[in-house]
Amino acid sequence: QVQLVESGGGLVQAGGSLRLSCAASGRTFSRYAMGWFRQAPGKEREFVARISVSGGSTSYADSVKGRFTISRDNAKNTVYLQMNSLKPEDTAVYYCAAGAYSSSPGTMYYWGKGTLVTVSS
Repeated sequence: QVQLVESGGGLVQAGGSLRLSCAASGRTFSRYAMGWFRQAPGKEREFVARISVSGGSTSYADSVKGRFTISRDNAKNTVYLQMNSLKPEDTAVYYCAAGAYSSSPGTMYYWGKGTLVTVSS
């Protein structure tokens, strides 16, 4: 079993930056692709970014391309989401997930409890 704990969320002004971290337990962390998803109030959970097992491949939702960067450090069992040029529409609870290298939430096996990101205008 993999346990995921997100951190780094908070309140930031539009145009600002935040870096989210996701700490994973277990020695099997490096066997899973990782992803970040988010859920805004009144909306369904949506894909944000994903990274392959080795970190060699990444993919992003169109809404965050050029602004967000996902990375992982398998030695530290941690995945990151660097968020720059934040917009109010980025406001959401951000979830870290482990599973397939996919944009579909249904392909992820494990989920963190989320961290809230609020972007003020």
